[in-house]
Amino acid sequence: MLLSRLADVSREVAASSARSRKIALLAELFREAEAEDAPIVIPYLAGRLPQGRLGVGWKVLGSPVAPAVDATLTVREVDARLTELGKVSGPGSQAERARLVEELMGAATGEEQRFLLGLLTGEVRQGALDAVAVEGLAGATGAAAGDVRRAVMLAGALQPVAQALLADGPAALERFRLTVGRPVQPMLAHSATSVAEAVGKLGACAVEEKLDGIRVQVHRDGDAVRIHTRTLDDITDRLPEVSAAALELRGTRFILDGEVIALDAAGRPRSFQETAGRVGSRVDVATAAAAVPVSPVFFDALSVDGRDLLDLPFAERHAELARLTPEPMRVRRTLVSGPPDLPAAEEFLKETLLRGHEGVVVKSLDAPYSAGRRGASWLKVKPVHTLDLVVLAAEWGHGRRTGKLSNLHLGARTADGGFAMLGKTFKGMTDALLTWQTDRLRSLAVREERWGVTVRPELVVEIAYDGLQRSTRYPAGVTLRFARVIRYREDKRPQEADTVETLLAAHPEVRP
Repeated sequence: MLLSRLADVSREVAASSARSRKIALLAELFREAEAEDAPIVIPYLAGRLPQGRLGVGWKVLGSPVAPAVDATLTVREVDARLTELGKVSGPGSQAERARLVEELMGAATGEEQRFLLGLLTGEVRQGALDAVAVEGLAGATGAAAGDVRRAVMLAGALQPVAQALLADGPAALERFRLTVGRPVQPMLAHSATSVAEAVGKLGACAVEEKLDGIRVQVHRDGDAVRIHTRTLDDITDRLPEVSAAALELRGTRFILDGEVIALDAAGRPRSFQETAGRVGSRVDVATAAAAVPVSPVFFDALSVDGRDLLDLPFAERHAELARLTPEPMRVRRTLVSGPPDLPAAEEFLKETLLRGHEGVVVKSLDAPYSAGRRGASWLKVKPVHTLDLVVLAAEWGHGRRTGKLSNLHLGARTADGGFAMLGKTFKGMTDALLTWQTDRLRSLAVREERWGVTVRPELVVEIAYDGLQRSTRYPAGVTLRFARVIRYREDKRPQEADTVETLLAAHPEVRP
């Protein structure tokens, strides 16, 4: 496939506000694509590079290059050139990167140059996210969208499913099955403003502790254990105590969903930063484990003894979990029959907060495991308003913060795949966090000005706030009141950040 065709579709998708039109455009594109193009086309449409960061900044990209007259670049040729670019390192690497970029841009037409520049700077925001691509892929191949969605969840990514579908048609979806050792996308929860709201929506449900830990998926097949994060990264080697715990369970072949958390001597949770730091540590694991041991706490079973449990009601999945795991290794919970049992649910939330946890997750007893989706059958309740937002820019600090990037520009996801700024904050930052934040944001910078930096929208930060107020200054028509940083969430992708729509739905009193 020619890059020019992909650039044209990207432009048309960006110009369209209708989801149906976006799907139709992508379906037409996928009909023209070859199977080998899929692993490149799909991330390009989402504004991602398969190679990740290439170390190319504006110093390299800032010099204009005369565009080619004719479109000859294919997406696979571009991918090969960017792979070569990503391998450049050592003395003289800056000059070599500049040479390779100049060669690539010189082979691209003007429209292709604009598209490539957007890819390299993280500025492709045409709303062609994976959910829309799934629908387009289904339309192109005649497969049912639900079947494609399930295959993606089981594969852990859209690219292999797309490649198989384009090569062999809908029958290829049968290959994608729940397999011990291959991580699947986790089920996620929507937010509710109160336990009363959650129980009122779900009826008979389980109210479970919401732990302030790191989400993990633990796979065991005999003596082999693999541990994956919510982003499907393999972190087995970093958590030997979790592997040991999995090997002590009654079953020998299973997939369990849960969290790892660091607890103090009294059994109360240590700070999230300590847990995240421990899980993120890649060196001297034995010393890290001795200093900050973590414990697995499970809340769901996806597969047991080779049986796929995804479509079973949560009550049945939990029964399998209870058969495998001892009570201390399962998340605390209480069962309620519905609104008449609301006092018991609210008391459980109160006790959970007293134990130092951040809230509860209310789960329907009848719901299947909707992997990879934020299902309405799981509702999280926290006592404070929090949002996962994306850092769009940051301003240089003043006074004792001189030389540090301090005031963050915060954005929520929009329906078109971009981000709408909701306000700024410089509150809640320690000196250590300011130092880390400055280094991290400079590494993401696409423009550096006297006032600060504009960054690629990749870094997710959890923000607490006291409410919303109307504002004509910001594109969503609202701004956050008393926003402050809780923590950075490097375990989350920007695609998992909260949306403007979700925020406005939670605050109907200030809807513009």
